[in-house]
Amino acid sequence: MTEWSTPHLKVILIGNSGVGKSSFMTRFVHHRFTKLYRATIGVDFLTKEITIDKRSVILQIWDTAGTERFHSLGTTLYRGAHCCLLVFDVTSSVSFDALDVWKKEFLVQVSPSKAQQWCSEIGAEYLECSAKEDIGVDTTFHSAARAALQYLISHHVENGEDIQITQKQQEKPPNKKCYC
Repeated sequence: MTEWSTPHLKVILIGNSGVGKSSFMTRFVHHRFTKLYRATIGVDFLTKEITIDKRSVILQIWDTAGTERFHSLGTTLYRGAHCCLLVFDVTSSVSFDALDVWKKEFLVQVSPSKAQQWCSEIGAEYLECSAKEDIGVDTTFHSAARAALQYLISHHVENGEDIQITQKQQEKPPNKKCYC
């Protein structure tokens, strides 16, 4: 498969600032972790090709700033997302309580009817993981990619892909004569 024929799946990481979204993404893509904290300014972006159910996909992973001043980026950021991962810190009940707000914002931005239908069709998973300890990171991204690929496949025709339009040759009009 060429890079352009491989499905690209947009997965966004959302949650409060400081919960470890960047660490989570970096652990998955580059297999490393650093204790140095650097707040994300706006959006960070990495890609990784993985195989899901014997099919190659390219994950486009978008790491969002979790601070209020960057919420205006939501509309642009969420557009075209196939899946989101709601991220919180298990040691911070505040970050967990904020997930409702993040989820609502995501659903409003990506078209509530489609997102709600999609979520109900595939269900939602709760996965505890740690970028620092490298626990469950690959499992979470593979699960998200699987869900995103299922969504992409089920909405393939709806988005106009694989539809061919051909022009039917017109038959010659019969010879008509004018009479006055």
